[in-house]
Amino acid sequence: MSGAPITDSHCHLDFPDFAETREDVIARALEAGVHRMVTICTRMRNEPAVRAIAEANAPVFYAAGTHPMSAAEEPLVSVDELVAAAQHPKFVGIGETGLDYHYTADSAEVQQRSLEIHIEAAQETQLPLIIHARDADADMAEILTRGFKRAPYPCVMHCFSSGADLARAALDCGFYLSMSGIAAFPKSKELREIFAAAPVDRILVETDSPYLAPPPHRGKRNEPAYSALTAAVGADVFGLDYDAFARQTEANFERLFAKAARWADAA
Repeated sequence: MSGAPITDSHCHLDFPDFAETREDVIARALEAGVHRMVTICTRMRNEPAVRAIAEANAPVFYAAGTHPMSAAEEPLVSVDELVAAAQHPKFVGIGETGLDYHYTADSAEVQQRSLEIHIEAAQETQLPLIIHARDADADMAEILTRGFKRAPYPCVMHCFSSGADLARAALDCGFYLSMSGIAAFPKSKELREIFAAAPVDRILVETDSPYLAPPPHRGKRNEPAYSALTAAVGADVFGLDYDAFARQTEANFERLFAKAARWADAA
């Protein structure tokens, strides 16, 4: 599928799944009309390797933080470390961070401390906070809203698959919701209804690759090219043709990830 260009706002090109095929994966994305990708570092010790991928590939930008499922295994990152990393011209977001109580509820306290640090870095840099949320809707809504009231910051709820209450709390703060392959799964009707109730100017698309491939690739390795398949579902959710939805999500991405947009303008 190709049409108006789109951005895969969240992928993991540094993961071993892509080690032997990264150049081909990026080329296939470009062929599919996915002209830009944000690759996400989930452990700060891996930041140099993720940065190198962005430096070596013009269409790739990056973000870095400590994933909540790793928060208990990694040293707590400091605000200063995140702010220093953010000085790189292709570093465009803080995270991913957040709360995951599905498998790692026992580390909830350290996850919350880590999240607060990332929020403070987003407040200081005004780069978008990239949030992972799973089975933690109430705490997530409370912490994000409290932080926003203290000092506003931009934010995206990456791979949004939580409930309507968290969606409303995020949207009330001016945050964005990102559609992944989950939104394209046949059984995700309730999730699609949550997206349909959101303003279309707050929607992004992503793969979270190598995970969560949309149909017809479900169960296989995901890759940035497949964000076009999710965008096709998103267009249907909002009653738009593909190109109109693609143009809207591009405008949304460039509004939120303004640093990436400025890089493109300067290139």
